[in-house]
Amino acid sequence: MNDELEELKRRKLEQLQQQQYSAQAQAAQQEQAKAEYDAQKQAILRQILTPEARERLNTLKMTKPELVENVEMQLISLAQGGRLQGIIDDAKLKSLLIQLQPKKREMQIRRV
Repeated sequence: MNDELEELKRRKLEQLQQQQYSAQAQAAQQEQAKAEYDAQKQAILRQILTPEARERLNTLKMTKPELVENVEMQLISLAQGGRLQGIIDDAKLKSLLIQLQPKKREMQIRRV
């Protein structure tokens, strides 16, 4: 009886270790795929943006990461579709960012 219990414990332990190993392997694989995706994205952005424009995007990413992600994906899509004429400089990027930012609502406080 004691041997059977030990055998069950050993099997359960092996099973848990195998699950943990496969979960770690899957996480490492996902992390590697994300790193490759980011590297490809940065390579494309390096081709279509001037250094000043890339610097502006990197600075803006600290405060508005969703907006920057959206802009990057649109620029990459345009570049891959062949609809992008020339390299985007800082001025073009500024105007694009202004167009894509949501309109701010002005609040007025009136005293009665």
